[in-house]
Amino acid sequence: MSTGYPKDGETQLAVAEPKSGLPPRPPLTASTAIVEYEKPVFKEEEEDLEVKLRRIIENVPVRVNNTSGSSAGSGSGDFHQYRQMRRKEQDRLARMDVDYQKRKEIAEFNMRREERLKAGEERTAKKRLKRQKKKQRKMEKKMKTSAEGGEKKKEESSDGEADSEHDEAAAQ
Repeated sequence: MSTGYPKDGETQLAVAEPKSGLPPRPPLTASTAIVEYEKPVFKEEEEDLEVKLRRIIENVPVRVNNTSGSSAGSGSGDFHQYRQMRRKEQDRLARMDVDYQKRKEIAEFNMRREERLKAGEERTAKKRLKRQKKKQRKMEKKMKTSAEGGEKKKEESSDGEADSEHDEAAAQ
């Protein structure tokens, strides 16, 4: 005896005919989302960073400090908690300012130091060039005088040879 209803455990599917005035429905396998999500294509380096970021987010616990209770009103200790949180935040901001000022001073010092070193190097190079020119002039002058003096010495030495021969003969 068949009642037309499925028995327990049996399911029946019936395909309904689309109504003629409505557009056809898309197939059930397609997504009903307005914008299809496509997994972004990462380069190898970006993928590594994405994996690292995901791992950090999953493993680092989210910490919430001084949460208020679930009751509607403020308790007597809430003001003190507020003052403590405010003081901690002010201290944190002050430390950040001090750190920023310290980094700024170090950067300015390094910049001034580089300028001083550069200026010192320029002065040293200028003085070195001046010394080299002076030394070169001295060498040229010495070469010039030795060239002139060499001619005079040759004349003297030729005269000196005669004298030296005369002295040797006198010594014998």
